Amino acid sequence: MATLVCFHAHPDDEAIGTGGTMAAAAAEGHRVVLVVATRGERGEVAPEVLADGEMLWERRITETMASASILGAERVEFLGYIDSGMMGEPTNDFPYCFWQVDVDHAAHRLAAILSEESADVLTVYDDNGGYGHPDHIQVHRVGVRAAQLAGVDRVFEGTMNQDHIRRSIIQARAEMEADGVEPLDGAPTEADLDGTTFGKPEIDLTHAVDVRAHLDTKRAAMAAHASQIPADSWFLSLPPEQFSGAFGTEWFIEHGATRSVDAAFGTTLWSDLG
Repeated sequence: MATLVCFHAHPDDEAIGTGGTMAAAAAEGHRVVLVVATRGERGEVAPEVLADGEMLWERRITETMASASILGAERVEFLGYIDSGMMGEPTNDFPYCFWQVDVDHAAHRLAAILSEESADVLTVYDDNGGYGHPDHIQVHRVGVRAAQLAGVDRVFEGTMNQDHIRRSIIQARAEMEADGVEPLDGAPTEADLDGTTFGKPEIDLTHAVDVRAHLDTKRAAMAAHASQIPADSWFLSLPPEQFSGAFGTEWFIEHGATRSVDAAFGTTLWSDLG
């Protein structure tokens, strides 16, 4: 059996980004380990979620443990860095935030876990962190370096498929318009992708992991993060068919690999492992 280590920036990233992959690996009997760089202190908390005196980071740790259990992770580790906030915010300059950490120092900490686990596969984010968040970019840098230090050859960069998202948005809005249904508040629009660095073009991607068989598990893991993803969020309000279209495939770039335009996507991150 293989050991899959998923390295994420904040609580809830694991459920949204690699929840289906984690659940699929666990269902096949592989060992799944979750490592989170920060406790998500800068998250925007949903109204009336926290108890009196409860700190957001406390709730987010509890939510992460619940999510990880749902997804089948057998070990959860927090590296303990401070959430840097969104790119360009003053919190990016906080001396102990993840964005400011020495990459080699953090990489050695992650590498120790990879070595302890004899990790076969590591997931990180693409070089822009998926959408430019400083902590996500740092996960890429730290994760790639940690893999080098620990001798993990298989590194997969989780990302979004720009072309798939654009197609899905156009189709979903056309269907809603035909049915006379207003789009959900907060749902992305095609314009949201214009002029942004959100995700990567389809040609850059090497793997498309079909996680539709594990969508109920993925949705439950997302719902476990109630401080960030309330029940009435557009994430959880999507009808089953649209939820499947949005979250039924998890996209990756195998670090250092390319895919020719006519080549098929890889479909699993551990196909030839025990």
